[in-house]
Amino acid sequence: MGNSMEFTAPDILGMPIRVAALYHFCRFDDCAMIRAPLEQLCRARKVRGTLLLAHEGINGTIAGSPEAVDVILAHIRALPGCAGLEAKFSNAATMPFHRTKVRIKREIVTMGQPDIDPLHIVGTYVDAHDWNALIADPDTIVIDTRNEYEVAVGTFAGAIDPHTRSFSEFPAWFRENRAHLLAGKSKVAMFCTGGIRCEKSTAFLRQEGIDQVYHLKGGILKYLENIPPEQSLWQGECFVFDQRVAVGHGLSPGTHSLCHACRMPVSPHDSQSALYEPGVSCPACHAERTEEQRSAYRERHRQETLAAAQGRVHVGAVLP
Repeated sequence: MGNSMEFTAPDILGMPIRVAALYHFCRFDDCAMIRAPLEQLCRARKVRGTLLLAHEGINGTIAGSPEAVDVILAHIRALPGCAGLEAKFSNAATMPFHRTKVRIKREIVTMGQPDIDPLHIVGTYVDAHDWNALIADPDTIVIDTRNEYEVAVGTFAGAIDPHTRSFSEFPAWFRENRAHLLAGKSKVAMFCTGGIRCEKSTAFLRQEGIDQVYHLKGGILKYLENIPPEQSLWQGECFVFDQRVAVGHGLSPGTHSLCHACRMPVSPHDSQSALYEPGVSCPACHAERTEEQRSAYRERHRQETLAAAQGRVHVGAVLP
């Protein structure tokens, strides 16, 4: 993967590819009219990744040369209501995405609460440099709004894990646990990977009648980018939705890999398990797959390894 793509950007610490995570809530009346030109521009500039469009805005992560990513961001900022769009940047040594996708969805992050409008009501943003003081306040409860497998990779010290499998489970979890969560507390601080899930989760709590609701501006990624390890309250790594799998402080590459059978993160400890076989199974999915399935995964992995050794892309990979 990547041999057909040429980048002229300077090699930044051996990582010449720029990765941009972005989202912006606004009003799009005709997503179809926006989608086609945006996708064409991404393909023309050899930018890969996924962008989601909905009537409520745009969300996604893209990667390419720094110049190409800048062109895409300029195009998005020129869309109606998107002038204030911000992006969080990191670098990768190789292209972290296989393909280019620009899709139209009902929501840019699925919560399943149609009455929630982050443009109308939302929690109070807290800068990364002020976050430690807020979550150390004994009057604050800290909630990780991400899914269970993401939390397992890393989280803030003392944060509550809702053990959700999808973000759409969060409203029911909060309503069910509200009484004991808020017992003796007046502030709720929430965080997620890049900030978008907290736009909706804080709006949801505000609609539920809770006034002192806060969320980490720019999400975990902005915190890890700006807060040095010696001052950090973050424990572990941060799961990201691309081939890097996880990042650490300074957004440096993490130590996790990805199980290509179930798409779950594999820690260095898990990779030593007898149930882990690269490209075939991991402790999380071994019991859920048949030997026939594992045999098929094994052959796919063999073909991918052979293709990589020969400097070519495996035929199963769909490229832009």
